[in-house]
Order: sequence, then C-alpha cells, then structure tokens
Amino acid sequence: MTGPIEQEMRQLLSAAFAPTALNISNDSASHSGHTGDDGSGESHFTIEVESAAFTGVSRVQRQRMIKAALGDIPGQRVHALAIRARAPGE
Repeated sequence: MTGPIEQEMRQLLSAAFAPTALNISNDSASHSGHTGDDGSGESHFTIEVESAAFTGVSRVQRQRMIKAALGDIPGQRVHALAIRARAPGE
C-alpha cells in the first residue's frame, strides 16, 4: 500500500519528467526508531527514475532537479531520500 506522500511524489515526478521508468520504494520500516523516524511510516524513500530530461545532465544536477520538483517534501516532510536518476540507455 502506498501512502499519501509516496503518491504525491509519484505525481510530481511524473508531471515534471515524463519518466520512462519510475520506482519509489518506502524504506521507512527499516529505519523505525532511528533518527528522522516520525512514526508516520513515510520518512525514508528510494527513488529510481529514468527520463530523457536527464540526458547530458550530471548526477548532481539530476538530484537537484528531482528535489526541486518535489518542493518541500525532501528535508521537511521526508527525512531521507536515496535518488537514482538516469537517462534512457544508461
């Protein structure tokens, strides 16, 4: 089951990047009781996204693009995001 933050991230990333592949994994259960666990069950995520928008863009810039598309979610509403962004064919 996906929670509201995960669904929101999926919508925002789909709108911003028209991804050819998008996988969002909720890793919160494995961080239960750790720093940043707010008890919501939506504090830690891994995002894997493939989009033509990342062609010719550095890894750091790709992460910045994703965080910008997610607005206040990273760092305010979600404690931790692992991001793997690639262009098609990479």
